[in-house]
Amino acid sequence: MSDITLVLLGAGSSTRFKSPVKKQWIYNGEVPLWLHVAQRFEKTADFRQIIVVSSKEEIAYMPYFADYQFVEGGDTRQDSLSNAIKEVKTSYVLVSDIARCCIDAAMIQRIIAAKEEASCIVPALKVVDTLYLQDLPIDREEVKIIQTPQLSKTAILKVALQTKTMFTDESSAIKALGETISFVEGSSLAHKLTTIEDLAKLPCLKAPSSKTRTGFGMDIHPFQNGKTMMLCGVKIDVDFGFKAHSDGDVAIHALIDALLGAAGMGDIGELYPDTDQKYAGVDSKLLLKDTVAKIKAFGFEIGNVDMTIVAQAPKLMPYKSQMRKSIATMLDIKQHLVNIKATTAENLGFVGRKEGVTVHAVANLTYFDWKTL
Repeated sequence: MSDITLVLLGAGSSTRFKSPVKKQWIYNGEVPLWLHVAQRFEKTADFRQIIVVSSKEEIAYMPYFADYQFVEGGDTRQDSLSNAIKEVKTSYVLVSDIARCCIDAAMIQRIIAAKEEASCIVPALKVVDTLYLQDLPIDREEVKIIQTPQLSKTAILKVALQTKTMFTDESSAIKALGETISFVEGSSLAHKLTTIEDLAKLPCLKAPSSKTRTGFGMDIHPFQNGKTMMLCGVKIDVDFGFKAHSDGDVAIHALIDALLGAAGMGDIGELYPDTDQKYAGVDSKLLLKDTVAKIKAFGFEIGNVDMTIVAQAPKLMPYKSQMRKSIATMLDIKQHLVNIKATTAENLGFVGRKEGVTVHAVANLTYFDWKTL
């Protein structure tokens, strides 16, 4: 049985990537980057545990992709690693950053083969350019470029992390304890994805899939006197609205479910539960905008949406154009990609009795094409 745990760190906010998509969620074919990295490691070595560190919001989605152990990260890389190390049960731990997504198998094997040589095994590259420190040149033979993954003895790393001093990697923390560090040859393929420009330096990544993903959503709400009626974010001029925990915009709720369905992200009740008081009376437009931000962050672009509002009352024809414009604005897509249909229930059922409204929605998503950046 393996005595090594793999920890992959990816809880950062990707602010330097400057894209609506978090870099952990750009797609390699139909595989998100974080999973692509984990699978590359799995093909290279045997690990007793694989721990992926990410944000709370992402961890709710990640288990649909793979059966790894997921740990919520902290405010810093060191905080995230400290959270993960509590779950490690093996003698050794190999820590890498998800942003290093093209690490070659030979480098990983060099690191693992050297595990008994020191408390921390570190891949490093020689510096080939002339270096200056402030205004003075320094001997480049005395300088190394440090990379990840780094292999550490778990017990020593746990002690090294019990400090308020911030370190940028495991080797720095372990060296501060006076423990031994051993260097192995690194790899130019272990280039770290930090900015959009770095994508051109990562040969292992292929374009995202061109497939379209489709989701369906439906919602029903009864009428309630004395409330403002909102449909598609548009105020309808009647003296009754919808009975609901939120403002009751049944059309937006159906659309949110369609979008979440296409992304495989669950449903509106999971993201915005009606048991949570912070959503009491909430403006559904805010929920839709938040859903759109999540979907984009997780690597998708919205294609088109089609909605059917089934209502015996009120009459919606005068509002359809305004509804289309409202939805297009919230989805950040062109109006011609939004279709709104309104029909009656032919006096059948609760809708036909003018007791409420039901809405059906279909949404199409595509993978964000980072190749065009």
